Amino acid sequence: MSFSRSETAFNEAKQVLPGGVNSPVRAFRAVGGTPFFADRGEGPYLYDIDGNRYIDYLLSWGPLIWGHAHPAILNAIVEVASKGTSFGVPTELETKMAEKVVSLVPSVEIIRMVNSGTEATMSALRLARAYTKRNAIVKFDGCYHGHSDSLLVKAGSGVATFGLPDSPGVSKATAETTFSVPYNDLDALRELFQERGEEIAAVIIEPVAGNMGCVLPRPGYLQAVRELTRSYGALLICDEVMTGFRVALGGAQAYYGLDPDLTTLGKVIGAGMPVGAYGGKREIMAMVAPEGPVYQAGTLSGNPLAMAAGLKSLEMLEEAETQGLYKTLQQYGGTLCATFQEAGKERGIAVYGHAIGGMFGLFFQEGPVFDYEGAAKSDKDLYARFFHALLRKGVALAPSQLESGFLSAVHTDDQLQHTQQAIREAMAEL
Repeated sequence: MSFSRSETAFNEAKQVLPGGVNSPVRAFRAVGGTPFFADRGEGPYLYDIDGNRYIDYLLSWGPLIWGHAHPAILNAIVEVASKGTSFGVPTELETKMAEKVVSLVPSVEIIRMVNSGTEATMSALRLARAYTKRNAIVKFDGCYHGHSDSLLVKAGSGVATFGLPDSPGVSKATAETTFSVPYNDLDALRELFQERGEEIAAVIIEPVAGNMGCVLPRPGYLQAVRELTRSYGALLICDEVMTGFRVALGGAQAYYGLDPDLTTLGKVIGAGMPVGAYGGKREIMAMVAPEGPVYQAGTLSGNPLAMAAGLKSLEMLEEAETQGLYKTLQQYGGTLCATFQEAGKERGIAVYGHAIGGMFGLFFQEGPVFDYEGAAKSDKDLYARFFHALLRKGVALAPSQLESGFLSAVHTDDQLQHTQQAIREAMAEL
């Protein structure tokens, strides 16, 4: 493979963009080398400007559950775009999209559309504080909920990849009202509530942690967190920006039988267009302006292009689930993880993989992994070598071990078998 055009493009980008990118992990700092620059996508494949083709397991960091450039989604966008790209007044598409989400996500009765996952979680926290009349928020070490100030305390994803415990610019007062405890450690959460429970407005949790690799909750853990928040009068915010419509049709909360007070969504509900949403119980959402006093607004919220793409994606998912889509995604993810583990074992390399629905995580260590401390012990140098070995064989993973991989509805046995062989060959090289 040649990457000469991408190298030139990256050098040019660094002259006008911080680090040459508009989102940090794209810079390949965690794995080394030069990021490839995308030219186009088609189904399960991504093509770069040098003409290289990759089986894509990054999928724009999760949204593309229908792969690249799906004709039905493109047609929906084009049809709406021909009428205009933004109006600043209500459209029927916004209502249809809201109705579809409400019908599919068990706990959501009312929903507000926004433009990103960060905006969704930030707004949900403000709402939780207003509703409970408390100030403190609890999150979990290594979980990433966007880059609003309070949520950068002991965050995962790109923050963890770059080894930043917190970001400069976050005020001391903000940090003092954000508590962070280990994921999957119920005793630590109980102890915090016993000490500070009357101050806690909400607990925000990724039901499946996707920003320290893919880490699953221990059996019964999510239900115990739910019971604990109820007993102290705190809200439970389920951050399903990554897991929503990826783990299952109704999200991870449907998969695990969880009933949160508020839910944040993004990624899949935009099918590749910028979008986010937060919603939940009617009584709580009634506090959002203009119905209530909690202000939140957005010029492009409910943008017709995003609504058209997202609605079409959800309609297709609803139909595909009747044919076993999520079961198939689970099988494919499990197969990839099993191949990874078998190939590592054959070569004497400690590895472990987690998979759920259309998400998976690959760790260079003995598993399973239950928290950020465990994920951080993985051999990042080995992952970097493995990443580049796969890339040379036409397989693209996330350029950081502390990120999840994703499967689409258009990955088939052909791509799966190619990837399995590439994994075996890459392990042999390691």
